[in-house]
Amino acid sequence: MTSVILLAAALFVALCVLAVTLASYALPFMIGLAASRLVLGCGAHLVFAAIVGLAIAASAFASLVYLQAVSRSPTAKFAVAVIYAAPAAVAGHALMQGVVSALQTGEFFRQCLCLASGGVIGIAAVLRLMASR
Repeated sequence: MTSVILLAAALFVALCVLAVTLASYALPFMIGLAASRLVLGCGAHLVFAAIVGLAIAASAFASLVYLQAVSRSPTAKFAVAVIYAAPAAVAGHALMQGVVSALQTGEFFRQCLCLASGGVIGIAAVLRLMASR
């Protein structure tokens, strides 16, 4: 019985790490998803649409890292960081909203948890962008 509980706890931690990692790449993911849906809408095969989506998402992330590295102005660096981190913060807020929707607590406490989660994931996204140089 103890091994099942430990396995469930390890799976929960792994899913949390996966969720934070995916939420911090929200902007490149959404750009890649939009590109793959466009390719699918044009009548291409699903595999080709997935390849195009991955290529566009990778190039979007690479262009954001390049803009962050090349920009000399602190205002431009801040603008790139905000453009990258805003969708990640929204994804973090939505992720926590889904997790805590079943809690039997007050609405204020739930919103505080969601805002804190959005802020933490937004900061994690900015740190991930800065570390990718």
